[in-house]
Amino acid sequence: MTVAALLRARAGDDRPGLRSAEDGRSWTWRETVAECAARAAWMAGRARADRPVHVGVLLDNLPEMIFLLGGAALSGATVVALNTSRAAAELAGDAERADCDLVLTQAAHAELAAGIGLPVLDVQDDAYTSRLPADAPLPDDPGIDDGTLLMLIFTSGTSGRPRAVRITHRKVVIPGEHLAQRMLSAEDVVYCPMPLFHSGAVMAAFAPALVSGAELVLRGRFSASSVLPDVRTYGCTYLHYVGKALSYVLATSEAEDDGDNPLRFAFGNEAAPAEQKAFGDRFGCFVIDGYGSTETAISLAPDPFGPHGALGKLTDGVAILDPATGEPCPPAVFDEAGRLVNGEEAIGELVATGDLGLFDGYYNEDAPDRLHDGRFWSGDHAYADADGYAFFAGRTADRLRVDGENFGAAQVERVLADLPGVRQLAVYGVPDAASGDQVMLALAADAFDPEAFAAYLRGRADLGPKWPPRYVRLMRDLPATASNKILKRRLVAEGWTTGDPVWWRPGRDLVYRPMTADDRARLRAEFERRDRLHLLEGSG
Repeated sequence: MTVAALLRARAGDDRPGLRSAEDGRSWTWRETVAECAARAAWMAGRARADRPVHVGVLLDNLPEMIFLLGGAALSGATVVALNTSRAAAELAGDAERADCDLVLTQAAHAELAAGIGLPVLDVQDDAYTSRLPADAPLPDDPGIDDGTLLMLIFTSGTSGRPRAVRITHRKVVIPGEHLAQRMLSAEDVVYCPMPLFHSGAVMAAFAPALVSGAELVLRGRFSASSVLPDVRTYGCTYLHYVGKALSYVLATSEAEDDGDNPLRFAFGNEAAPAEQKAFGDRFGCFVIDGYGSTETAISLAPDPFGPHGALGKLTDGVAILDPATGEPCPPAVFDEAGRLVNGEEAIGELVATGDLGLFDGYYNEDAPDRLHDGRFWSGDHAYADADGYAFFAGRTADRLRVDGENFGAAQVERVLADLPGVRQLAVYGVPDAASGDQVMLALAADAFDPEAFAAYLRGRADLGPKWPPRYVRLMRDLPATASNKILKRRLVAEGWTTGDPVWWRPGRDLVYRPMTADDRARLRAEFERRDRLHLLEGSG
């Protein structure tokens, strides 16, 4: 099965297919496929002698994104999804590595697109729309199969340079079929507020809507305050989210009738367990949080009957391995408070040890840090209990070593998830003047009470002895990608040298006080004395 075949199956479907939440415009599935056919004809006419055209798209969630994706599916062309949150110079590098031939954009991103250095067309301008043929027939099948390249989608780049992942037809169809069978029918309505230039929205919103024949509602850009009104206005029964999106919605003002809405499922990944429960309770829906990445070499299905906070059960061909030795890590051991006591041995990297799932490789790039020894190394750290249930412990960049103890930032974030008055939080490591790391916490909140915070820490029996933050940064909002993944690398680079208020505890006691310019100068001098000043590059 291919995306092209799924579109052909919808060519005579007069039920609602696509809607824009911005202006309410709508298309039936028949009309949607017709628009896709017009783009297919245009793309086919731009094919090169050596390969199909690579069309860069720098767009919000406009209906045009779906028409272009469908056009590529029908013609064999490739859509290159460019991230609107990146700088022009970064996008120019992305477009070059992806062999983009031109860029399609909109007025809001015209200046950004101009800096990429390729021919640019505005999809909202007559110069573009006039080139699209009217009443284009569905093209003859150009030999498309499930391994045909459909898109190039870049990894999120939260910890390094984004890589272009090959998105084939099977990579879209298989998750679409899986999710549609579990949660959707043709009578449902899928709400897609996450950007379609990331894989989650393509595979977990567009694909299941297409498979099931459900209507797909697009919100141009995610807006926490628009989620509930959109769900009610358009009768949305299924919501796709990524990252911290649920926490943003939970931060909106509560009302007694929040649960009075048609939403049945919220499906996504990377929401904290506490956020999943709070969202489900408040809005009266099932929250299903899976594990996955743009590569989709590893997928874990959440088990509603499994332990709280588990990603799911390890499957055949997926293991937690010691990155240094390549050997399996032993099961996790917990004390009476639920704390992991053998993290040094139990925490390892999630690895695909069998086949590579739906991962069809990166485009124009080898990745020895990900692919070696016949295995896919995810860069995500985890541990598993004796029953094989896996728990996320952070990414490779999220591994901290404090006073000789290794642990994951995600472990600390789970303990701090219930902090009152906090919209978002992130835990990450910053250099210690002597060796290893210190724990730093960034909070998106309106105020910080150091005494209440210390009391909270003292009251948590599940807080490891090395986990209390050394530094606490108060921010209005945490830096994030367009898919709401927190940019920890930016937080790490800024460290405690920032214009935002920072509290710290200079000694061992849980006593926090504001950090002063003199404090920073003394710390810097200590790093210099120990010949570790290079570790502060990027943080002052």
